[in-house]
Amino acid sequence: MKKYELMTIYPLDDEKSKKGAEDLKATLTKFGAEIEEEKVIGERDLTYEIQKQKKGKFILYTMKLNPAKVVEIQKEFKINMNILKYQFVKIDA
Repeated sequence: MKKYELMTIYPLDDEKSKKGAEDLKATLTKFGAEIEEEKVIGERDLTYEIQKQKKGKFILYTMKLNPAKVVEIQKEFKINMNILKYQFVKIDA
């Protein structure tokens, strides 16, 4: 298990962002991720429009995860329309 940070951007709509966060956590736990921290960054302007959105809600997750599962998780995230963008970053010890 390696340590990762996952930055996510959700639509400002509370329903969509809540649903997106719930789906994201369900996907992570399905693939064996151990979420250590969830930090709400807040609402920010986007550098460019994503799915006709100019602003987004940012949440940063810190977790332990098997590196082999990252690609599978990303495939599931691409299907979820309530996640505008996401980025995994491996944290070196």
